[in-house]
Amino acid sequence: MEKTLNRSHNNETFIYGFSRLFERASYYGLRSLIVVYMVGETLKMSITEALLIYGWFTAAIVFSQILGALLGDLLIGGRWAMIIGGTIQAAGAFALCVPSSIALYMGLGLIALGNGLYSPNLIASFGKSYLDKTKLLDAGFMILYLMVSIGTFLGMMLLGYIGERFMMLGFIVAGILMLISVFLIYFFKSQSDKPVKIKAPINLRVLNILFTPILVAIFWAAYEMANIRSFDILMQFGETEVFGISRSVWSALGSSVTILFALIFAIIWSYFYSRQLVKMILGFLLGALSFGILFMIPAIPSSEHVPIYFGSIVVFSIAEIHTAPLLYSVLTKYANPKYLAILVALAVIPMRSFSYLSSRISENYHNETNTALGIGTTVLLVVAGALIIYLLLSRYLFKDKSNV
Repeated sequence: MEKTLNRSHNNETFIYGFSRLFERASYYGLRSLIVVYMVGETLKMSITEALLIYGWFTAAIVFSQILGALLGDLLIGGRWAMIIGGTIQAAGAFALCVPSSIALYMGLGLIALGNGLYSPNLIASFGKSYLDKTKLLDAGFMILYLMVSIGTFLGMMLLGYIGERFMMLGFIVAGILMLISVFLIYFFKSQSDKPVKIKAPINLRVLNILFTPILVAIFWAAYEMANIRSFDILMQFGETEVFGISRSVWSALGSSVTILFALIFAIIWSYFYSRQLVKMILGFLLGALSFGILFMIPAIPSSEHVPIYFGSIVVFSIAEIHTAPLLYSVLTKYANPKYLAILVALAVIPMRSFSYLSSRISENYHNETNTALGIGTTVLLVVAGALIIYLLLSRYLFKDKSNV
């Protein structure tokens, strides 16, 4: 680890960061309301039909992001893609206020289309603002991850609270939050569109661009496997409260801890730089450790096992922030900036594919939670071992070790 000489972040860091915060609050707030709205008294859909529509909606976002990235990189530019996309997403939220099935489909379609234009182009624009100070890339994307975590948490809590009392008001608030996100981009002119030459050799660039999305996808797939046991433990802690804390608050605890450590490491990484590969290895090792801690909790846990469960949450939160934000940091560092949004959008495909595969495997171990936990732990340890071997061999594979 070495000191970072240029520790100052850009104006874009905070403009894009707060824009993303409001957008995530709007998007995840809407997601927390949509199924409840569909099965409610207004539309009276069955839970099966509602979940099917919701599934198609989330799948549509993957394809819309590829389309939005292509438009942003090749046709209209990232800034206008964000502005147009955010406006369309806000229109989709407002469309949901009309109590009809047609308005529902129209609203969900607009949200998916708008998000596809907004998300990959914002991430790419954010990354491009760090191309002249790449040792701050990890810290920058940690700040963005912090904003995403805060926005997600606040959106689900705020809109969930509002939507329980007046559903349409929840949709209106979501639309307003999205418009705030757009206004931040509209009234800010980025100064970061400067040509930057990428110093890393082509073989190293290709290797990082291809394998980093797969590594992050494996991390989250292993988490989904292990989460079967984690959820089972939480359910057995009592029907209502543990240590006077309701189960719903315990469910949100992971997000709160992640926010805290994202803030801490955003500050640390702003002053000290370490290689991305080292961070990734640490993330996988800590992830395996967090799952291993759960083995200390018996099949029927009691209140005395709550500190152990909390310890697992803390360790996993640190593992998460050493892994997830690095996806976009690595892509920004090694990709051609002209096509960065496209690569950001394509990087979602491995995560969705591995998530689907993990969910199919998990179904076979629904009643064998420790087996699923063991599989998740083993996967992380194997990948961590492979990365350590690669780290040791990298000095012989690449002349410029600083880029590995």
